[in-house]
Amino acid sequence: MCSPRIYTSHQEKKQHIQNSVPTLVSLPSLSFYFLMEKALVLIVGAGPSGLATAACLGQLFIPYVIIEREDCTASLWRKHTYDRLKLHLAKEFCEMPHMPYPEDTPTYIPKIQFLRYMDDYVEHFNICPKFNSSVESCLYDDVQKYWVVTTHDQVNGMVSKYAARFLVVASGENSAGNIPSIPGLEDFSGHVIHSSSFRSADSYAAQRVLVVGCGNSGMEIAYDLSSHGANTSIVIRSPLHVMTKELIHMGMKLASWSLPVKFVDFILVVLAYLWFGNLSKYGIVRPNKGPLLLKANTGRSAVIDVGTVELIKKGDIKVFGTISCIKGNVVEFDDGKESYFDAIVFATGYTSTANNWLKNGEDMMNKEGMPKKDFPNHWKGSNGLYCVGFARRGLSGIAHDAKNVANDIKAFLDLMAPF
Repeated sequence: MCSPRIYTSHQEKKQHIQNSVPTLVSLPSLSFYFLMEKALVLIVGAGPSGLATAACLGQLFIPYVIIEREDCTASLWRKHTYDRLKLHLAKEFCEMPHMPYPEDTPTYIPKIQFLRYMDDYVEHFNICPKFNSSVESCLYDDVQKYWVVTTHDQVNGMVSKYAARFLVVASGENSAGNIPSIPGLEDFSGHVIHSSSFRSADSYAAQRVLVVGCGNSGMEIAYDLSSHGANTSIVIRSPLHVMTKELIHMGMKLASWSLPVKFVDFILVVLAYLWFGNLSKYGIVRPNKGPLLLKANTGRSAVIDVGTVELIKKGDIKVFGTISCIKGNVVEFDDGKESYFDAIVFATGYTSTANNWLKNGEDMMNKEGMPKKDFPNHWKGSNGLYCVGFARRGLSGIAHDAKNVANDIKAFLDLMAPF
């Protein structure tokens, strides 16, 4: 798909396009072609979601165009994750479609090895994204029956338009870092970053650092900071499950054998209690729902402990509740406590930016840019609109979505044949 077709004339070029997918995207005149580049399927995003979709389409010989706002594939993984990151789930639950990991891949894959796998994936399926292409808008033309996608090249400033019969939103649920609004934050005189900008704790030694957020990123960053000599505190506002990676692996195995999820959750909670003890006295309260059910219903994952709990128990990492306000370098909490900090790391998650550019997608996406329908029926909208990677189910959810989207497009094209 990388090598462009060579045409001997404009007429041959026009004829080939019309013959490739006739009637799906009409080209009323040759002059129109110069204004609008045609794509049967347009994929927005070249992270794991977009790459998985491209591979699945390629396997079915369906042509596509894939565009990416950054200058590389999997930019979130390359540019916005900390160095010590590993996949929290076993590799068997984290494969991309149609390509297993090499046999010597460890069970829990380090970031650099996962990126090597992604590079091999791109090469294997000959995926050629158009980089530095930022989507300005996607509008559905109800007369011509295609999506009009306007992009902006961030290098040369050129604006391009595409006419796409099918549009796949693969920009992901983690498009932009989310920092909550806190009174006084703008006046904090220390260093403030989102976890997407955190690489390692080397530069924070001997500093007083507050990590806001108690998901996997927050807990692991807190561990990294404390281990590198930072005086570390963490804000834990919500109930959470703390598990070992072995417990989650076992739970997912049991669930895959069709055991009732509530029964599997019961086993996990009991074993976690036996392993960690009662964590409520350290400010860590367990949710009412079990870890697998909570993930299925809300998308919230259990925290895979990397040693953070032991540091909390020892007092090396202090736990605080909800922040009420910030005054200078002093953070005040709802329970009346206050403490001085040199830096704040917000591990407060991400938001979808799809609604910034996607128009006419209201039947599929809600106001937060996430699917309106629950898994497994979330991936399809109307008028050839799809989304991949919005199920809050990690790489396995991405593989599920990508296969469904490709198969659905193939079924539609089969109904349209012969032409």
